[in-house]
Amino acid sequence: MKVFDNTTKKIFLASWVSLDRAETSNTHLAQLQSPVSKTYHDILQPLRRRVDSIQIRDRQLAHRLCKLIPSQCPFERDIKLFGKTLFHIPPMCKLNPLYDEVVGLRFRALCYLADECGEDVSQYC
Repeated sequence: MKVFDNTTKKIFLASWVSLDRAETSNTHLAQLQSPVSKTYHDILQPLRRRVDSIQIRDRQLAHRLCKLIPSQCPFERDIKLFGKTLFHIPPMCKLNPLYDEVVGLRFRALCYLADECGEDVSQYC
């Protein structure tokens, strides 16, 4: 007995159907868009831009940044009692509104040390 005897012999092909632009009307496009446009002002945007604009051109600054900014969230913990995990404290770093910018700054410092200076950055990982 071969495996091919018990398998399906029909193969279904699926494809996308494209619509002509003439068929779509403005009313359909208006329905797809959000009915309420939210306008809010991000008060941290200037600070985000400032952190993103920091250029790493100094070896000492890159080392300082890599030491100051942790590679993993220091607040994440498992609380154990007698070898059993009672509860887990999730990482709180994601609550920081500048988390992505600070992690990006650390990454740029690591890249500067590895690529420009030719140093081993495994001590910071």
